[in-house]
Amino acid sequence: MLEKLMPKSDEFFDDFDAQAEVTVRGAKLLLALFEDFTDIERKVAAIKQVEHEGDDIAHRAFERLHKQFITPFDRAEIHRLLGRIDDVLDLTDTTAERLLLYEVGTVPQAAKDLARILVPATEKMQEAIGLLRDIKNPAQILAACREIKTLEGDADALGRAAIAALFKSGADALSIIKWKEIYDLIETATDRCEDVANVIEGVVLEHA
Repeated sequence: MLEKLMPKSDEFFDDFDAQAEVTVRGAKLLLALFEDFTDIERKVAAIKQVEHEGDDIAHRAFERLHKQFITPFDRAEIHRLLGRIDDVLDLTDTTAERLLLYEVGTVPQAAKDLARILVPATEKMQEAIGLLRDIKNPAQILAACREIKTLEGDADALGRAAIAALFKSGADALSIIKWKEIYDLIETATDRCEDVANVIEGVVLEHA
């Protein structure tokens, strides 16, 4: 019985890594869609498939969290980390869905620029998550978290400027509403990357 309660080697870290990998993949697919806005239905479906992979990983991890007696760090922190990573991919998928459902037409440069920030934000998130296995050497982890926060600040500033430009553009009201929501979704995805960084920083500062 005790053996069943003991954690197997790195299972939670494997879950974190797998979640981060699919999240990066989803962000890259979204950027590719923005940069080549053709064959939209197929590309959106590909992002949805990646999002389903992420959901499966998160579901297995949450099940493990509820069943396993010993965890590498606090259960609440693991739960938050799994949830915030999942949020990034969910928001990426929602953005792609809106592009298809709203039939938005030409993609503004600002949307591409926001997606170009989301990709490195997810990559830095993946880096920080991978480094959690060596939590006793916190400097690299905290440096990656700082970079995520810098990228989130860049996305926030770009998002504000993009929305201001949208309202000044003279575009019809419906187009403004559609693109404002899309900008907000991408910017919120980078916010969730920052949330992941905050959780990781808390774990590191408590356990390193």
